[in-house]
Amino acid sequence: MKKLATSLLVTLFFSFCVYAGQPLNVVVIGAHPDDADIRAGGTAIKYAKAGHNVLFVSLTNGDAGHHEKGGGALARIRRAEAQEAGKRFGVKYVVLDNHDGELMPTLENRFEVIRLIRKWNADIVMGPRPNDYHPDHRNTAIIVQDAAYMVIVPNVASDVPPLKKNPVFLYVEDRFQKPYPFQPDISVDISEEFNQKIYGIAAHESQMFEWLPWTNGKLDQVPDSEDARLELLKEWRKPSISEKVEQSLIKWYGKEKASKITAAEAFEICEYGRRPSDEELAKLFPFFD
Repeated sequence: MKKLATSLLVTLFFSFCVYAGQPLNVVVIGAHPDDADIRAGGTAIKYAKAGHNVLFVSLTNGDAGHHEKGGGALARIRRAEAQEAGKRFGVKYVVLDNHDGELMPTLENRFEVIRLIRKWNADIVMGPRPNDYHPDHRNTAIIVQDAAYMVIVPNVASDVPPLKKNPVFLYVEDRFQKPYPFQPDISVDISEEFNQKIYGIAAHESQMFEWLPWTNGKLDQVPDSEDARLELLKEWRKPSISEKVEQSLIKWYGKEKASKITAAEAFEICEYGRRPSDEELAKLFPFFD
């Protein structure tokens, strides 16, 4: 046990030395404006506060996600909401101009994602798994997976230089069980960041306080004041830590600290990218005591 503790301390010290003065570059890719925020917003805040670079990408412009508005007018609203959210999270936010509900895993979209990942010189790329209720989410996963290896291939999307090293590609957490449930390889404590995450998500007003409540039959529950809306959003987005995520938190934080964690975000390693060791993960997620 003593040797294990010593080894962990050496690993964490080495992580600090390697990344001191060398920011990490993280890309979080979602299908819609607000997807990246919901699945990895707390972790993004931790990276941004520590001086690392985070890019949120929405592969569609969100122009179908509303019960009253739509088309170009809605796309402009959602792009403006994403920019405000980016400020609140401390990240850069890019919204591509693909139609909501019509995203397909085309070569054009794959090349666009390859170029974005290369230009950001990504160390980590996060995105959804390919099993999901929404076709845009599934196709986002396919696009990101298909880009995973190609980002290092010089003759693909050759107008942007290839990366020298393949990033670590990670899936964000979901609830789907088939063909297999989400496996939390790494989990991050976002207890201190949770309120800021809620504030960031709340920038997507057309979604959090109009469209999503309408789809759930709760539009009449949305209050008018900002403070009351934030409190309601906290309740609707109340953190739930599964047993598997709890075990992952224990692995990375130790049992005592893990027992005090009230909010977490978890990630699964995608085998299409680089397969990092626990030591490398500790460098890429420099948040553990």
